Formats: sequence, structure tokens, C-alpha cells
Amino acid sequence: MTGTSKGEHRTGLLNGFAAYGMWGLVPLFWPLLKPAGALEILAHRMVWSLVFVAVALLVVRRWAWAGELLRQPRRLALVTVAAAVITVNWGVYIWAVNSGHVVEASLGYFINPLVTIAMGVLILEERLRPVQWAAVGVGFAAVVVLTVGYGRPPWISLCLAFSFATYGLVKKKVALGGIESLTAETAIQFLPALGYLLWLTAHGDATFTTGGGGHAALLASTGFVTALPLVCFGAAAIRVPLSTLGLLQYLAPVFQFLLGILYFHEAMPAERWAGFALVWLALVLLTWDALRAARRPRRLVVPPRVEAPPAQTPSSAPVDA
Repeated sequence: MTGTSKGEHRTGLLNGFAAYGMWGLVPLFWPLLKPAGALEILAHRMVWSLVFVAVALLVVRRWAWAGELLRQPRRLALVTVAAAVITVNWGVYIWAVNSGHVVEASLGYFINPLVTIAMGVLILEERLRPVQWAAVGVGFAAVVVLTVGYGRPPWISLCLAFSFATYGLVKKKVALGGIESLTAETAIQFLPALGYLLWLTAHGDATFTTGGGGHAALLASTGFVTALPLVCFGAAAIRVPLSTLGLLQYLAPVFQFLLGILYFHEAMPAERWAGFALVWLALVLLTWDALRAARRPRRLVVPPRVEAPPAQTPSSAPVDA
């Protein structure tokens, strides 16, 4: 059983690394879809993602879960919530990238681990260690600094952080496999998205039909670009703790931040650097505390002793250090 548990955890970690690595590079993709607007791109993500995962399920022949899900209203309601919050996350992120806010979008995913930890405390009743409390406090201070610097709260960052943390929490509650979960979510999104695309087409505003074959192919590929990392994330979310997902999330915003600065050449005034520095300090504290906590159980393990003779009293039995 221990071997199986370790294997599942390793699978979850590998899927988590794959998911966040792909999300880190995805800002390079969305500008290729212009002149399509954020809502049109979002609708195509929903429609083509369902096509992608439906084909995948046909290949692996896994459909029994759908009937079970339909007979469980509570889980179906949770899937609907997951579909709603990931729709918000997708739409805000596409708009942010194509409107020149890649750095602010990356901040959302830097903040995300702190939001995930806070949800663990408030919803799952997890207990925080002192260093984790300090990290959350530093993260809150960073938001205050950035609010002063921007002249407004960093709404893009906060919306992305809270929507994706909620998505991860709900996915953990639903406990469906990656492909199955995404299929259920995109099935809920499909009809509204398809209706919007048909409405655009009827009014002559759909770039899918007017932008040429290459543009249409890129819009269709949003299904693959969207589904593959989400499948990996779904597989990770049911195999590793929320705290571990919080650590893995550092990978995506690092790539996004570097792309925003080095590729998209977005401005970084002093107050923004100060806010980011506080966020990074909070993440360093979380990482250090997580590594220290991970080492502690190994130091406390006591090697097995030779079985005591029958005459030994219970009070002399070995105890944990």
C-alpha cells in the first residue's frame, strides 16, 4: 500500500510540473489569436476543449463515470461550480494577456499559493504553522503596496488567484480523474459557448469564418492548448495535498513574469518591484517552512527494535521520540 501511495504521489507531482510548465508559456499563444476578442477566444476554448476530451474518452473507453455523476446531485453541483470559476479564470487571463497585463496576471499566480493556504485554513480547517502565518501576512502587505502603486487594487491578480484556488479546492472535493472532470466541466460550458459563437457568426463578427484557414486552425487548437494542462492539473489535484499544489504553482508565474518583462517589455516601476519583492519573500518563507516540515518526520522515525520478551511490562515499550 505504501508503494502504491508513493507511486500515486509521484504521478501527481509529474502531472503538476507538466501543467504549470505549460501554463507558464501559454502567454505566447493567446496573442496569435488576434483579432479575435477575449470572449470569442474563451468560447472557442470551451467548445474545442470538449471536442478534445470527448475524443480522448472515446480512445480510452471510459464513460461509466458519467452515469454515476448524473446520479449524484451534490457532485454534479460541484462540477458546475468548477466550470463557473474556471470560466472566469480563463476569460480574465485571456483578456489580461492580450491587453498587455502579463506581469499583473503572473502576480495572480504568485499570490495563488497564499490564497490556497488561506482556503485550507478557512474551509478545510487546516492548521498553519507560525512561518505560514507570517507568509500570509507578508502577502497581504504586498497587495497593499501594489494597491498604492497602481492606485487601485490589483483586480486582475486577485481575480485570477481566487478563481483558480477555488477551482483547485472544488476539483479536490469532486475527486474525478483529469479527463473525466474536464469533460464534465466543458459539457456544462458547451451550449452557452456554442450559442455565443453562432450569434457572432449570424452577425458577421466571427473571426473563425472571416480570418482564414490558419486563424481558424489556431482557434480550434485552443482545445488542445487548454485541455492538456488542465488534464494534468486534474490528475495532480486528486493525488497531492493542496499545500503541494501551492508549491508547484511557483513554476507558472515565474515563466509568465519573465515573459512579461523580457518578451512583452511591460513596465516595472519601483512600487511594482516592491510589491513583487514582498510576494517573493512570502513564497520563500512558505518554501523554507515546507522543506523544514518535510524533513522533520524523517528525523523522528525510530528504527524498529527487537521484540521484547513476554515478561516485559507495557510501560517499558518503545515510544516515539
